[in-house]
Amino acid sequence: MKIQESGEMYLEYILLLQQSMENVRAIDIVNMSGYSKPSISRALGLLKNKDLITVDKNGHITLTESGESKAKKIYERHQILHEFLMKIGVSEETADKDACKIEHIVSDETIEAIKKQLY
Repeated sequence: MKIQESGEMYLEYILLLQQSMENVRAIDIVNMSGYSKPSISRALGLLKNKDLITVDKNGHITLTESGESKAKKIYERHQILHEFLMKIGVSEETADKDACKIEHIVSDETIEAIKKQLY
């Protein structure tokens, strides 16, 4: 199932927030991402319709099994790209920003080749 880049980013935000807090709410994503609450609400609705997240009656957001799998894949791609870019001499700040952009468009084949070079 293909989701837009922004949807992938929200899944990644939820994954990271779940690692540091028990209950993730939309406002936590707003605070982490800097996006507006209406943008977050719309995106969460789309992710919910695709069965990538659940939202309980208290507004607590949880990744579904497929949502967590997708989020972990995106986050792993980010980490690999970040590490690779730093290894070739890119500053940490730029590597982080560029990895965030590249992670959504790079092919699995390229990620695997980069992993072989790194490890």
